[in-house]
Amino acid sequence: MLPRPRAVRRTRARQASRILAALATMAALTSVDVPDAAAGPPLGSTARAAADAAAARVGALFAGGLDGGHFCTAAVVRSEERDVIATAAHCLEDPGTTVFAPGYRDGEAPYGTWKLTGVYLAPGWTAGEDPDDDIAFATVAPADGAPSEPVEDLVGGFPVAAEQPAGATVTVIGYPSSEEAPLRCANTTALFSPTQRRIECPDLSGGTSGSPWLVDGALAGVLGGYEGGGTVPEVSYSALMGDRAVELYREASAAG
Repeated sequence: MLPRPRAVRRTRARQASRILAALATMAALTSVDVPDAAAGPPLGSTARAAADAAAARVGALFAGGLDGGHFCTAAVVRSEERDVIATAAHCLEDPGTTVFAPGYRDGEAPYGTWKLTGVYLAPGWTAGEDPDDDIAFATVAPADGAPSEPVEDLVGGFPVAAEQPAGATVTVIGYPSSEEAPLRCANTTALFSPTQRRIECPDLSGGTSGSPWLVDGALAGVLGGYEGGGTVPEVSYSALMGDRAVELYREASAAG
């Protein structure tokens, strides 16, 4: 039996309500209401990052634990379950033994360490390590010394912003392997190719792979992409945050 017109209207209203709720959730995840990540040293110079709210959302990736040495950088991003980090795909070769320490500084992990519970990589990366797909997301859960609440409840999370202009001013916060605190550098950027962004910032050496590239406080990429993020500390790269990366982000956010 065909539904009565009033029932059809109620069904359509419920469907519209669910669609609007989903759109509202994604808008909240991508809206910009974050600490000023651009505050810091003059453009083009690198210095130790202040221990502020933005730096607390960035952490080092360790092999096994704090004694294993940190080798990459990651950052907490907003998500439905408040448990997602962003980093470079090439930083997630061994997720089973990788832990994340947000706000790590001078040997201390103020928010404990977090194990990876899920990894989201683009097919282009898993099939052939396409540098245009060198952006990844992972879900995390408490490990050693971490509170039981989600990581985003502790430090907040950066919204994700795709399709930024070619000359956007970007702030990079990351951990060189030789440093025990994050460095910060901001500068204007340029397109290296239609799919890669380039920035000139000194001292962003090994270990800064996966560092968030922040535009007006929102994640617009991570240090990686072309040549794994670059072969010299003075020039770094990021794949553009395009449709494929945004889809990965949505998958990770919804997975929880």
